[in-house]
Amino acid sequence: MRILLVEDDAKAARLLARGFAEEGFVVDIAGSAEEGDERAFVTDYDLIVLDWMLPGKNGLQLCADLRRRGTETPILMLTARDALADRVAGLNTGADDYLTKPFAFEELLARSRALLRRSELTRPPVLQAADLSLDPHTHAVLRAESPLDLTPKEYAILEILLRHAGEVVSRSRLAEQVWKADLIAIDNLIDVHISKLRRKVDGPGQAALIQTVRGRGFRLAAGPDADA
Repeated sequence: MRILLVEDDAKAARLLARGFAEEGFVVDIAGSAEEGDERAFVTDYDLIVLDWMLPGKNGLQLCADLRRRGTETPILMLTARDALADRVAGLNTGADDYLTKPFAFEELLARSRALLRRSELTRPPVLQAADLSLDPHTHAVLRAESPLDLTPKEYAILEILLRHAGEVVSRSRLAEQVWKADLIAIDNLIDVHISKLRRKVDGPGQAALIQTVRGRGFRLAAGPDADA
């Protein structure tokens, strides 16, 4: 499960991210509403934990912008504002829950899990293309009902490709989302991991699902017909 944490306090963000990571979550940190907006645009998150008080555009404005854009990801708002009017404003803007600072991490975790359980009722639990499937909750990956043993990086790449099946995913996006690095720094690593992933996913006698789109990036075929 992947969480976007939008928090400008770097120390607090690191502590919260560490706590979530210890519970098995993958956490991306954004230090401003603008960065959070950009990350939410390019990545499908399972939950957004959003601080109200941010430099420049605040969390309430970001929440409103995300909802106007059609983002349905659950949003948990964090704030020191405890007045009833503030809580109502946050919920009316599109937040799914509201937690007042200071708070115990255990409560944040419990509320986060509650929102994730609620979202599972309306979100397809398994990503699928042709006879390839990936379960984001169990991390099980199957091709023709046979399990695939993937490394964490291979899994992260495949999840991105599956979430955008039929679309071209740029090398820059993979570099940023999987390695949190510039493309120049890990360009060769992408080729190595794609090659290893392709050998595992596209076995002998199977339709090739992972495609290289020269000069643009990679694409996972949405159906069984594909070119190598």
